[in-house]
Amino acid sequence: MGRTWGIIPMASIPICTTYNTLKMVHLNYNNLDDETQERLLSMSKKDIEKRFGEQLRNYAREHFVNYQTLLEEEAIRNLYNYKYIFRI
Repeated sequence: MGRTWGIIPMASIPICTTYNTLKMVHLNYNNLDDETQERLLSMSKKDIEKRFGEQLRNYAREHFVNYQTLLEEEAIRNLYNYKYIFRI
């Protein structure tokens, strides 16, 4: 089943509101399959965990929220901050 990117309704308070690092992602327009989408999400998760991991863990612990779910939500939000360059 493919992952679709869209606006996800958030019940929690946004934790990582400042993403000041702009990343450029080069993509082949003909290869936007599930594997590519999962790779982008994985890359974003690593980025968020590196920059905000401790903050997210503390928030999850204090508000009894699943850390992995919170990390995935923030990683999806983070994808909107990347600059995508498509090769056709």
